[in-house]
Amino acid sequence: MDTRLKYQELIKSVLQDYAQYRPAHGDIDSRVVFDDERGSYVMLQIGWDKHRYVHGCVIHIDLIGEKIWIQSDGTEDGVAGDFVEAGVPREHIVLGFRSPEDRPYTEFAVG
Repeated sequence: MDTRLKYQELIKSVLQDYAQYRPAHGDIDSRVVFDDERGSYVMLQIGWDKHRYVHGCVIHIDLIGEKIWIQSDGTEDGVAGDFVEAGVPREHIVLGFRSPEDRPYTEFAVG
């Protein structure tokens, strides 16, 4: 299996795992949206927390070339660690939510 297809399947699996968890409060569902053609993968939370409507992106990942670009990460420990644990080299992971000036100081690829 080529790298891009492998990463597509891994990203989907990681997002589906996160979507299994429900917040401890409110009536909030997690949903995943996959767009293989454009290489875009999102996990959303939608619902109500008492009188407050919740609708937001928890995780947004783009697959650009053969790199995993984490565009948004609202998880407690950081989704990048899940990819490293699954065997993805750090040089194939970009923290897109960090500024280009800060990326060289992370443990991951700059772009």
